[in-house]
Amino acid sequence: MTSTKLEQQTVSSFQLGVIFFAYMTGSSIINIPGPLIGRAGNGAWLSLLISGVMGLCIVACILFLNRRYPGLSFVEYSQRLMGTWLTIVFSIFTLSFLLHMMSGIVLDSGLFMVSSMMRETPLYVFTFLIFAVSAATAYAGIEVIARMFMLIVIVVSIMIGMVLLLALNQYHPSFLLPIMPDGIKPILHGAYFSFGFPYEEIFLIAMLLPFVSKKTSHRLPHTIIFSLILNVLIICVSCLCTIMAFGPLAGKKTYALFSLAHIVEFQEIIQRIESIIGISLLLGSFMKTTVVLYVLSLYLSQLFKLTDNRVFVTPLALLGFMVTLVGFDGSADWIGIVSVLHPVWASAAFVVPLLLVLTVSVFRGKSMDN
Repeated sequence: MTSTKLEQQTVSSFQLGVIFFAYMTGSSIINIPGPLIGRAGNGAWLSLLISGVMGLCIVACILFLNRRYPGLSFVEYSQRLMGTWLTIVFSIFTLSFLLHMMSGIVLDSGLFMVSSMMRETPLYVFTFLIFAVSAATAYAGIEVIARMFMLIVIVVSIMIGMVLLLALNQYHPSFLLPIMPDGIKPILHGAYFSFGFPYEEIFLIAMLLPFVSKKTSHRLPHTIIFSLILNVLIICVSCLCTIMAFGPLAGKKTYALFSLAHIVEFQEIIQRIESIIGISLLLGSFMKTTVVLYVLSLYLSQLFKLTDNRVFVTPLALLGFMVTLVGFDGSADWIGIVSVLHPVWASAAFVVPLLLVLTVSVFRGKSMDN
């Protein structure tokens, strides 16, 4: 690692789009379909469209602030608009949720491995390894993250696409109807759930936009919006494929794509390929954990006006690992936290501060721009 400050590293708009797509899609494509179908039924894809539109609204707010304060992250223009102390007060919710979110991503992957693939292995083995690799990657900086994610996104996309295509003979389009047998309430419930995870988490991109090089910054809005739309479409396709494969039982599949891979059979040559989905989940969780860890360390360093965020990376990874050991009382308790507390906490941590900063910026006008 050279002596160049991490803040001087830059990526292209396309590379940031890949990071954003990997962060948004990473673990959500495995974890979202089953629980979402359980809440919204056959209308799960409608819930995703609703929450996706709300996510686009968050993206619009972030891009507006980035255009008004170019080269500044959320923390930096928040301090400029509201002052350091008020920013610190609101950041208590943000920082605590980022820690919860980072630990939750890793914990969810560990629970998947010990419940579905390697039942005799202790949970802490998986959580420690994911945190160790993510910390090493986050320490290297955003340029290394961008180059590494490019290859991983391609590999994971091929794996998931292969599973969905090989399961074609298991699909029954008739299972898609009726779309709303119980009315609009389950759809809205599903939208609330999917907005909390992953679309409220779009907020983190506000910390990474300043790293985009000036040469490609004019393409940034289109790249971010395209990445988000692609994310919504891919998760919608996963939900539709899960419904067509399992029908009324789709909502009971916690890891829907893993269950789908389990039933794939192709002329007795290709069978039992669920390990592909297991690998995809681990890779996706690694990418998302890396982004959250990097943003959390960057947030702290900018909040307290330090020059290098690397000093926080290892301590935060260790703290996150400890939270996975003592932060929940079992998988049922964790599911309750994600379903009920997570969306509300995410709103207080991400949406409320963003809207507050946006409101102050609009009312103060361009007099605060310089």
